[in-house]
Amino acid sequence: MSKRHSPVKGLKKNIVRRLLRYVRPYGAYVAFILLTSLLYVAFVLLGPVLYGEAIDAMLGAGQVDFSTVYFMTAGFALCVLLAFLSQKIQGNLVNVLCYRIVRDLRRDAFYSLTAARVRYVDTHAQGDVIARVVNDVDIVSDGLLQGVSQLFTGVMTILATLVVMFVINYVIALVVVVLTPLSLFAAAFITKRTFKSFSQQVRVQGKLAAHAKEMIGGQKTVILFGQEENSCKKFEEIDARLYEIGWRAQYFSALTNPSTRFVNAVIYAFVGVLGAVFCILSTGGELSLGILTLSGFTPGMLSVFLSYANQYTKPFNEVSNVVTQMQNAFASAERVFAVVDEPGEDLSGSKHIGKVRGDICFEDVTFSYSPEQKLIEHLNVKVAAGSKVAIVGPTGCGKTTLINLLMRFYKLRGGRITVDGIDVRDIPLDEYRRLFGMVLQESFLAQETVAWNIAYGNESATRAQVEAAAKAAYCDFFIRNMPEGYDTVLTGSVSVSQGERQLLCIARVMLADPPMLILDEATSNIDTMTEMRIQKAFRKMMRGRTSFIVAHRLSTILDADLILVMNAGSVIEQGTHAQLMEKRGFYYDLYNAQFAH
Repeated sequence: MSKRHSPVKGLKKNIVRRLLRYVRPYGAYVAFILLTSLLYVAFVLLGPVLYGEAIDAMLGAGQVDFSTVYFMTAGFALCVLLAFLSQKIQGNLVNVLCYRIVRDLRRDAFYSLTAARVRYVDTHAQGDVIARVVNDVDIVSDGLLQGVSQLFTGVMTILATLVVMFVINYVIALVVVVLTPLSLFAAAFITKRTFKSFSQQVRVQGKLAAHAKEMIGGQKTVILFGQEENSCKKFEEIDARLYEIGWRAQYFSALTNPSTRFVNAVIYAFVGVLGAVFCILSTGGELSLGILTLSGFTPGMLSVFLSYANQYTKPFNEVSNVVTQMQNAFASAERVFAVVDEPGEDLSGSKHIGKVRGDICFEDVTFSYSPEQKLIEHLNVKVAAGSKVAIVGPTGCGKTTLINLLMRFYKLRGGRITVDGIDVRDIPLDEYRRLFGMVLQESFLAQETVAWNIAYGNESATRAQVEAAAKAAYCDFFIRNMPEGYDTVLTGSVSVSQGERQLLCIARVMLADPPMLILDEATSNIDTMTEMRIQKAFRKMMRGRTSFIVAHRLSTILDADLILVMNAGSVIEQGTHAQLMEKRGFYYDLYNAQFAH
């Protein structure tokens, strides 16, 4: 009967292989770490031999060899010092290696996120993603990268000590070897049961981080609707689940050390008793035990053997602890590599569009976020170059989805979208998206200066151009009232209202001066007077440009060249305001409902 392949073992092997790719560029560090580990083991093994010789040199009344005692004691002290220095250098090298690998791993995860498709960001809680890039990478470093170094030193200590013990007295060494598997079985039995618990633990930690981020980000809304108690209750539920899983994981992992220590203490006791018997029976010559004839076993050798037995068993405790940490690290590494492996946007394209007129066509476009739930089906829309197109309809009708498809944030399930007759999928993605300027309802501003944020889409812009864009967006006056004006860094200590944030985003698009525009409720947080000014600036900016405006307030799109009326993912009406009002259809009802007194 063939063995079934263990998916957990396969997963661990894959993770180890991938981590080795990150280690490979730092081969010199690895070589020096191995060298210092070997030196440490050598000095640790040499020390007991020296003080064992010193003990034997003090045996016998009036027969103390002081020169040997002094020499061996000095040698032992030197070994301790060199072992300490080797371990210190090794620790520093391991830290440098781990920090560099963590930097590379976190960088790859972050680069993967920046290049990831919008669908990934939309379908994963931000707190969980942040936890993967920050917390899980640290766990990988602590559990795997540093643990492997301890594991190597421990294994080398075990093997080298075992060889020396066999050279000194193979009978006692055989006793140690026979009893050792008890320690290994205890560690293996426990660690097999910890991986599942640690995997569950990191997943729940991600959920806890996601919930905390949501509640902190929406604190005002939580307080407004009096949901503090429910928020805390949900937090406590997740935290309680984390406690239960974490307790189970830590309980099993905590059993490893005392279990192996108990077995190791038994081994140490056997060595002590058996070695003492050999010392009593031996007269310094040969000791005959039936078919076995052993060299004399002195008190100094017993001391050396007890030290070696302790050194031999001690790494088993360290190795078992490392293995426990590695279970946690494997679970975290799986989550980190899930981010690293997330496929990025397809940037390829063979057709360069050059100068853009702005003719846009949706040809038999079909799209849904999931196969089970249909949204847009067989959509056909033609937009002439330079047109001002408004998209209106009830919430959830597909207005923003249409914009997302136009921007290629999501892939079509059928049909195609063309710009100036070219399928947008044939245009390099970075080149295609530079054709559009977007102002969204949610304003994005980085913790940088005001000038930097405005010039985000045009890094080569001069200060004069930045200020001209700000004036056009009617935000120059409040910028100059900030502590450092255009050089003010937008941090939590600088008060910027939602409306002001939106004006800064509008200034950013005006400075970028793209050939086509998308405005998704671009003035939703702006007062009526400023909105009138902004609409005037927009009209000037949209002149000659194909523009798409997602609007809830129909008063802002009365002069649109084309109004697309959407409902349930379909464009059910299209035309100018006058034409649609004349039809007395869905748009007519929508307009009258909004302006009814």
